[in-house]
Parts: sequence; structure tokens; C-alpha cells
Amino acid sequence: MKFPQTRLRRLRAHEALRRMVQEAALSADDLILPLFVRPGRGERRPISSMPGHYQFSVDELVKEAEEAHHMGVPAIILFGIPESKDEAGSRAYDPAGIIARAVESVKRAVPDILVITDVCLCEYTSHGHCGVVRRGPAAAAGQPPRFEVDNDATLELLVKEALVHAGAGADGVAPSDMMDGRVGAIRRALDQAGHVNTFILAYSAKYASSFYGPFREAAESPPQFGDRRTYQMDPSNSDEALREVRLDLEEGADIVMVKPALAYMDIISRVKEEFHVPVAAYNVSGEFAMVKAAAAKGWIDEKAAVLEILTGLRRAGADLILTYWAKDVAKWLSTR
Repeated sequence: MKFPQTRLRRLRAHEALRRMVQEAALSADDLILPLFVRPGRGERRPISSMPGHYQFSVDELVKEAEEAHHMGVPAIILFGIPESKDEAGSRAYDPAGIIARAVESVKRAVPDILVITDVCLCEYTSHGHCGVVRRGPAAAAGQPPRFEVDNDATLELLVKEALVHAGAGADGVAPSDMMDGRVGAIRRALDQAGHVNTFILAYSAKYASSFYGPFREAAESPPQFGDRRTYQMDPSNSDEALREVRLDLEEGADIVMVKPALAYMDIISRVKEEFHVPVAAYNVSGEFAMVKAAAAKGWIDEKAAVLEILTGLRRAGADLILTYWAKDVAKWLSTR
């Protein structure tokens, strides 16, 4: 087919026309705001590596959720800092625990905001790993202890945690542990308990990334020994991500997630093209901190960079974006 002579710049000449021919549009409806909740009252404890973000007590968390909802952010995801930690992460599945109290309070005050809960043990275990740790023989002097995270024993505790969150009123649960079979185990338990409308946002392709550092400060969850490479994905792998996503969908995941986002846009794109299901991308704490630090130095324009990054994630195929800029972006988009 022969086209008449054209100039692509004609489509860029006017602001209104540029908006009309956009291929990927970013909306406040795409955003999920991560929030951290801790014990206490009247607490907004700053997170030093994430400027503008805090660990909130439940009463302050409710105020933050109300503000986010008023600004047009449709959903939040909650991460808990418990009163105490132990080897089994028992506070994670305590019906009177921090997340259960937070969910009940937020849903009572802001019933229309979607409340999603992180389902994992790392914030609640004394060792900082995402499941039940089996320790091996003593390591050589000066070496970290040998250990293994027991997949099936962990599933039992994750199911308990998801049931507590759903029972408190969570709209969705988000298993982030990367244990095999956890989506299916949680789905069966939710259905049997009558929580058939509680959706599962699965961290399906979660990589063992260097971009999680600030989050581990925020959630007080760094591993006390070893690392998480035996259960999180190798950053080199792409085909494996598709296998992980396929398994989670077969087990009942409603939404699948790629984490982190910025260095894994190819994975987001492959997942969307392969499965045509709702795909979430987590614009993680390290990505947030890098832009914040550069903007503080005056090296980049924060607003322009953030909108470009998040639009890029939408272009790659992300339907939902978890981002610490959710409130800022909702504000920026409303004043365009």
C-alpha cells in the first residue's frame, strides 16, 4: 500500500491533538498506593530512604486512606509492622494483629476504597525470611548459617494470614512470598470460608532485586542471614516468568504482578502479550528513591520523570501500577 506524503510532526503540533492520539494513557484509576502500618496512636514515623512516606499508626493510616481516596486513588495495599516478631511470624495470622485492625478501620471509614493486603511472613519473622526456616548443619566459622525455607509448611501459615485479612474485610490479598502453590492453597481456603469475591493479586514474577532496599527499612524486614535468591527469581530469566505467571493463573490468580517494574518492562510486555489478563507492575522503593534523590539534587524534574516512567509502564502493558507516587500522580493528572 502506498501512502500519500505525510509529516508525522503534524500530529505533534497541538497539545489537544497530542492528547487525542496518545497510544498509552495514564490515569489515577491505574494506581495503587502502598502504605505501612505500625502499632501505636498518633504515629507518623518518617521513612528516611523514602522522603514523604511514613509508618502510620492505624488512626493516622485511616486519615491517609481518606486523603488518597479524596484525591482519586482507588486502592491501597497494606504492609504491617507488628508489635513483636518470632520464628513463625505468628503476628501475621493473628486475628487481632496490626493488619486486621487496619483493614477493619479503613473499611469502616472509607468503604469505597479498595483495600489489598500483602500476604507474606517477612515483616513478621524474627529472621526476616518469607517463610518457615529450616536450619541446616552449622556453617564454617565466619559464614552465614545454612538454611532452607520450607515451602509446604509456609503455605499453611500464608493461608491462615489470607483468611485473617479477608475476614477483616480486605477486598483482595496479595501473596508476595514466591512459594510454589500458594495461590491455589489460598484460593481454595478463601472459597471454602465463603470469601469467594476476595480477589488474589499474585506477585507472580518477583525478582531477587537490588531495588528493594528502602522497602526493607520501611517494613523493618531485612533478612538477618543469607538472602532470598532461593525463592525469588533470578534477574537474568524471562521465560521462567511466563511459567510462574501461567501456574498462578491456573491456580486462580485474578491479577498477576511483575516486581520490580522499571528494569523489567520486557517482562511486563511479555506477560501481557502471552496471557491477556490484568497485569500489575510494582514501581518499587528503590526506583522511587533514585528519582527522589536525583530530583533533590536538581538533576531531573521529578514530575516529568515520574509521569514518563509510569506512562512507560502502561505502554509496556501494565494495567495497574503500585507506586509511592500515587497521590502525587493523581494530583498532577487532575491539574493537567
